[in-house]
Amino acid sequence: MIGSGHFHPMFVHFPIALITIGFIFDIIGLFVKNEYHFFKFAYYLMILGTISSITAYLTGEFFTPELDGIIGEVKENHEIFAKITIFTIAIATILRTYINYKKIENSNMKYLVIVFYAIALISVCITGYSGGTLVYDYGIH
Repeated sequence: MIGSGHFHPMFVHFPIALITIGFIFDIIGLFVKNEYHFFKFAYYLMILGTISSITAYLTGEFFTPELDGIIGEVKENHEIFAKITIFTIAIATILRTYINYKKIENSNMKYLVIVFYAIALISVCITGYSGGTLVYDYGIH
């Protein structure tokens, strides 16, 4: 039987994969002649990455125990970078939605989106690393 403690581990890999692949498609879109399809696919992955990062955060917030000592510090670091991931990917998604709505895909604003996307990518990697530290180094499940 799956308990509520399993919810967070079931959702944490989605933001890592979606944000990473979406960012790669955005970068490819900068260098490919027909970039529209790459940017469109990256946008859909960005939306899914935003939703999945919020879901992963909420399952961690509500379904994982409080921890003390050095383990608590690692968990707090994990939570800080999870919040940074959510905010930066949300900003990137809002900006990309604005660009698409106004049909200004060729503006320099797309570079600002990529900057926020890159910050979200770095942050989700740090979040994943600290989560892995909790699991593999400290045995937290």
